[in-house]
Amino acid sequence: MFDKKKSTKELSDNSSDDYEANIQPATGIVEDAVFGELNEDGPNYRGLGKWGSLIIMTKANLGLGVLALPSVFGVLGIVPGVICIVVVQSIIAYCSVVIGTFKLRHPTVYGLADAGGIFGGRIGKEFFYVVYTIFMVFIIGSALVGLSTALNAVSAHGACTAIFIFVAAVAGFLVGSIRTLGKVSWIGWVGVVSIMSAILILTVAVGVQERPPLAAQTGPWDKDLQIFGTPTFAGAMSAINGIVFSYGGTPMYFGIVAEMKNPRLFGRMMAVSIFFLTVVYLIIGCVVYYYCGQYVASPALGSAGTLLKKVCYGIAIPGLLASLTIFVHLCGKNVFVRILAGSKHLTANSAVHWTTWLSCTFGSVMLGYIIASAIPIFGSLISFIGALICPLVCILPYCVMWWHDHWRGKTTEERKRGWTTPLAILNLVIFVVGWFLLIAGTYGAVVDLINTTVDNGPWTCADNSGSV
Repeated sequence: MFDKKKSTKELSDNSSDDYEANIQPATGIVEDAVFGELNEDGPNYRGLGKWGSLIIMTKANLGLGVLALPSVFGVLGIVPGVICIVVVQSIIAYCSVVIGTFKLRHPTVYGLADAGGIFGGRIGKEFFYVVYTIFMVFIIGSALVGLSTALNAVSAHGACTAIFIFVAAVAGFLVGSIRTLGKVSWIGWVGVVSIMSAILILTVAVGVQERPPLAAQTGPWDKDLQIFGTPTFAGAMSAINGIVFSYGGTPMYFGIVAEMKNPRLFGRMMAVSIFFLTVVYLIIGCVVYYYCGQYVASPALGSAGTLLKKVCYGIAIPGLLASLTIFVHLCGKNVFVRILAGSKHLTANSAVHWTTWLSCTFGSVMLGYIIASAIPIFGSLISFIGALICPLVCILPYCVMWWHDHWRGKTTEERKRGWTTPLAILNLVIFVVGWFLLIAGTYGAVVDLINTTVDNGPWTCADNSGSV
């Protein structure tokens, strides 16, 4: 519930002239630029602290992406893999900074669609609303596939994969329907601890096991470690798609900063999150690939021995569920805010409020369930999302947002001030790179998807974890 005294004081202390969170002295009611009137009769949509925002940002990325990275090194090689991770991380970090500054300049922005409306009018708003919604549905689908893989591994394929996807969907709907990010943040903490524990056990396991389970268990075997890989163009782009996906939580940051008590702390928390993610990605990716070589599995938890594989997946289940929870929540919230924007039902505990909210989260899960059932192979789904959708929501729009605030409508003299011109060049370069990743990456993903689905059809009962 909304704590009027506490929340009013926190918002008053933390708000600024350019971020609207106005306090009405007579009533203590908070007027938020996105959610409108916040009072004790409804949920507190401005209750997310800085540590809660840090953990949600981290958990939005950590989980699905890190499980695909060791196989990326197997395709690209160690040196190109490290370089690609650092380059992608740098681009994503810069784009994320733009989110924070854009939100402070335009306080009514809740999601990517709102930003698109500011720099692209009605067409921009509708385009990015559709693209972001599709992106989130695919992300939910990938989380469902990840959870079904874990359940298959722990149970040694104890039931049809389609059943496990359905069970994961039900769990995601129930937990993802918690109404505010402030209350979801504790799930993020559990999720990060869960995933970190699982991948640390995996790292130790691959170092002490005699050979990975995918290698021949008798006779000689060769890891075939690649310092510089020699993949086909399609194979290389498919691997890079996995790296882009591992930082794919960027557009979700809009919803996170909108619910922060102090949005000015967003940039600091985001930098810490991305730095932590990059360190984890590099260490886990390099170590697991070094010990498994060409026999690294995707998801990576399958690279441990049979027993430790079950242990790793069992420990990872809360983390994978936490990722699904955040995705369902943010996807549903994006639709929910749009439907009830300007209405008293947005922040009131009314029947309309609850019906709309639960319908939004249910619809998000159902669409994700259809995607997960149609493409139940983890690696292929990750690559496809990373190529076709991630550049459109994680890279390209932020260059245009910077252009709108710092270049559009400015005089020649204003454009020459400070770092404006160098930053304009940087944004242009990032914009071109984003289009390259979109076009070339989609080609690689489609080739991979065609090759993979030859033996794995939709709505399959077949095991997707490699359990024996």
